[in-house]
Amino acid sequence: MHDDELHDHELHDDELHDGELHDDELHDEVFPDFPAPADGSPWQAPADLEQHLYELCRADDAYGYLRAIAVEGLYRPVSATGTERDATESPLLTVDLPDGRKVAQVYTAGVLPRPHPAVVYEYVTLDSLAVGCPDDVDFLVVNAATPCQQFYLTTDDERQVWSDLHDKYHRSDGLANRIDTRRTRTPEPGSALLHGLACGAHLCFTNGDAWNTVDWHGAGHHNEVGRLAEWWGVQDRDDWLSLQERLLTRDVSPWYWDFVLDARTALIRRHGPRVDPEVWRDEVEAALRRRVVETGGPDEPHRPGEDAELDQFVGHLRGLVGKVLRYEARFRADGLLPPDGHVTTVAAWDIGRASKMARWGRGARYATHAELIKALERASDAARAAYPSWETFSAGYVLGRCLHFDEESFGSWYTDVLRAHRALTTDPDSPWLTVPFQQA
Repeated sequence: MHDDELHDHELHDDELHDGELHDDELHDEVFPDFPAPADGSPWQAPADLEQHLYELCRADDAYGYLRAIAVEGLYRPVSATGTERDATESPLLTVDLPDGRKVAQVYTAGVLPRPHPAVVYEYVTLDSLAVGCPDDVDFLVVNAATPCQQFYLTTDDERQVWSDLHDKYHRSDGLANRIDTRRTRTPEPGSALLHGLACGAHLCFTNGDAWNTVDWHGAGHHNEVGRLAEWWGVQDRDDWLSLQERLLTRDVSPWYWDFVLDARTALIRRHGPRVDPEVWRDEVEAALRRRVVETGGPDEPHRPGEDAELDQFVGHLRGLVGKVLRYEARFRADGLLPPDGHVTTVAAWDIGRASKMARWGRGARYATHAELIKALERASDAARAAYPSWETFSAGYVLGRCLHFDEESFGSWYTDVLRAHRALTTDPDSPWLTVPFQQA
C-alpha cells in the first residue's frame, strides 16, 4: 500500500464553499503530507504527540500508538459541502485501493494542514470511530503520508479495543491547562505574527491548544462554529468581522474600567506613586463629571443631586476603585504583581481574546488566512503599545477577566487564570520566555 494511493482525492469546484474565494485560500495543502527526511535522519515531528507516535512506529508498538491517540482524539477530513449536516452525520472520507479494499483516513492535530476551501476537519474520538466506522471500510489509517503513519484493521475485535482504550484513557478536559508548542511550520522568530499568537497564550493554556500555529482547526469545524455561537453570539462571517474589530479596538470591555485606571495614572504623574484611595475616588468622580460637561455642554446636569442616574454611576465607579485595589492586593500576594505593582490598563483582556478570536474565526471558516494574519499582527501592535512586558500584559488580562466574571469571589475565574500566568511565566516552553515582548 503506497502513500500516493491515500491522497488520490479529486476535488471538484462544487466542493468549494459558496461565495467569493480569496487567492490566498487556494493552495495545494489539502491533506497532510510530511515526507520522511531524504538522508534517513530522524524526523522532527511538528508537535510532541506526533514525535511520540513516530517513536512508537519505529518501535512497532501499535497498541501504545492506539493508547496515545485515545487520550487526545483525532480529526477526520470532511468535504466542505457536507458542513451543513451535523458533524456526526458526515461520512468518513475513504479511499478505494486498486485491490478493492477501502481505507478511512484520520489525523492527529499536529499534522493538520493549512485550512483549504474544499475540506474541513472534524474532531472525533477513538470510541466514535469504533461505533461509526462503516462496515465496508477495511482499514483505518492514522496520519497517512507522514513518518508516523499507522494502519489498523477495522474488525469487530479491533474496534472493541478502540472503545476500551477510549473509556480508560480519554477525558474531555484532560488536555486543558498545558503549554502546547509546535516544533515546525511556525511563524518566523521575532515576527509580529508570532508575538500576536503569544498574546492569546492565556486561552491557549486553558484550552490546551497549540499557541504558535496559524494552521488553525481548533476543536474541529463544527465545534469551532458552536463555540462562537454559544459563547459569543457569532452566527456568521459578518458577526465575526464585527466582533473581531471591536476586540482589536478594545470596544468590548466596558470603557469605564480603563477610565478609572487612567484617573490613578494621572494622579501618579502629578503626585508620585503613592495614591490615597479616597483621592483616587474623588479624581474619578471629578473626571466623570467633567466628561459629562465636555460631551453634553455646559448646561448639562452634572453636579451631585442634579441627575440621579449620573449620581448612581458615579457611585459605581467610586466603588470600582475599591474593587481594583482589593484585586491588586491579592495579585501581589499571589506573585502576579510585584510588591509595589499595579495595573495601568485592562487592554490585554480584549487584546488577548482578539488573538484567539482570530483563530476561532479561522476554525469556523468565517475568516480568511489573510484576515487571520492581519488580526494577529494588529493584536501584537496593540499589546506593545499598551504594555512594556508579558508580566504587565498578563496582570491586565487577569484583572479584566476578574472584573468581567469573578465578582470578587476569587473562585475559578481567578484561580484558573492565575495557574496559566504562573505556567506562562516559568515554563521553559512558554511563549513568554521565548518571544520577546518588545522588539529589539
